[in-house]
Amino acid sequence: MNEPTQDKSAPDTDALRQRIIELMQSVYDPEIPVNIYELGMVYDIQVDAEGNATVSMTLTSPACPVAGSLPGEVEWRLGTLEGLKSAKVNLVWEPPWTPEKMSEAAKLQLGMM
Repeated sequence: MNEPTQDKSAPDTDALRQRIIELMQSVYDPEIPVNIYELGMVYDIQVDAEGNATVSMTLTSPACPVAGSLPGEVEWRLGTLEGLKSAKVNLVWEPPWTPEKMSEAAKLQLGMM
């Protein structure tokens, strides 16, 4: 009985997703000393079998001073990840961001616990 073979050229989507999370943990909202992942601003990360990534993220407010630049910065940084074929960032406003979306670590760092 033959074992199924895995396509060695296909990207490891779980590993890519983890590397995307690590990258998001190095991107900071300039007004808050916590990274955007721990702030809960990253809502979804999808990586397909070809290595294309789509990230849905929000900002703390539509009036955020970096609304015009932060999503582009994230998309640019994603484009530097080895093994990622393409990256797209979708800026979403639903559901709206609230402090409840922050991780426990972010709340602790900001003295909210």
